[in-house]
Amino acid sequence: MTIEKRISIRHLVLVLIIVCVALLRIPDIGKAVNWANFTPVGALALFAGTYFGKRPTAYAIPLLALFLSDMVINYGYYGKIVLFYEGIAWVYLAFAVMVFIGSMIKKVTVLQVLLGALAAVVVHWLITDFGVWITGKYYPLTAQGLIDCYIKAIPFEKNLLWGNLIYCTMLYGGFEWAKHYFPNLRSVQDIQMA
Repeated sequence: MTIEKRISIRHLVLVLIIVCVALLRIPDIGKAVNWANFTPVGALALFAGTYFGKRPTAYAIPLLALFLSDMVINYGYYGKIVLFYEGIAWVYLAFAVMVFIGSMIKKVTVLQVLLGALAAVVVHWLITDFGVWITGKYYPLTAQGLIDCYIKAIPFEKNLLWGNLIYCTMLYGGFEWAKHYFPNLRSVQDIQMA
């Protein structure tokens, strides 16, 4: 099999994995607030960054999956299609940075993935909650207002951490296992190292 065909099969499988896991976000519609942010999206961003690298595909696929699932979830909550919501730029910026963090994982190990999952939560927390604070709508535009905003977001970030840990285990573990049994899923670097 040619390298080009192997790469196209690998990319197709990676895209299908991301799409299927993104669909797991949709049953979140109407769930209790205490599960907010327990989704696969952070893990998807890391996974795409790791396996697609710094190519535009690494950013496009998880952000598109986030956008499409946002539309479905917003329809479930509001009964109408909501393309853009308050704070969307901050949310998508956070997930784009998560893709970058995933691209920094050069060798998939438990420690590297764990550190990536933790870094992704910290990035999400700092960026999205800064976006909440900067509007001045919910917290005063003071240092104390920013601190309060960050503190009140901790339960949501805890759920994101659990989602990242569980879904990263499934995604990275499952794909690394599959590469062992299906050689067409191995990258050129995997083949050269073997």
